[in-house]
Amino acid sequence: MVTQQRQTEEWAFLHHRLPREPSAPRISLWRALRRLGAVLVGDGLVALPASDRTVEHLEWLAAGISENGGEASVWIARPTTRRNAERLVEQSRESAESDYRAVIREAAETSTEPIDRRSVQRLRRQLHVIESRDFFQAPSGRTARAVVESIARDKVPA
Repeated sequence: MVTQQRQTEEWAFLHHRLPREPSAPRISLWRALRRLGAVLVGDGLVALPASDRTVEHLEWLAAGISENGGEASVWIARPTTRRNAERLVEQSRESAESDYRAVIREAAETSTEPIDRRSVQRLRRQLHVIESRDFFQAPSGRTARAVVESIARDKVPA
């Protein structure tokens, strides 16, 4: 069972359908949803914790879907069971956790040699993107930040 650090009652859902061809709008949509941290609920249905920011993003994506010949609608809803809510939180947290671990691995690979400022800036940008969609404080978030800052402090030549 998942222990929630923060309770989210409402979720913003985007239901969408896009034509298979051309594929560029589908790929663009998938990338945008990934950047936002959307949870895949079902075929053509994604969810984000409801906030003014996430609803606005989903509405913007829905408009783009319509402009590309697709259909889209944005909904605000509450899961009917605690388990459904926990599943959404768990999926959201696992996505951020996986990305934090990737940053930690990348940082560990560079920890034995000097690293340039640009590489540290890139790692910090990656962390910023992950943190912007880490709605439920994935466990490795603090570790990833500490590892990157440690490398910046100890391994970047003066």
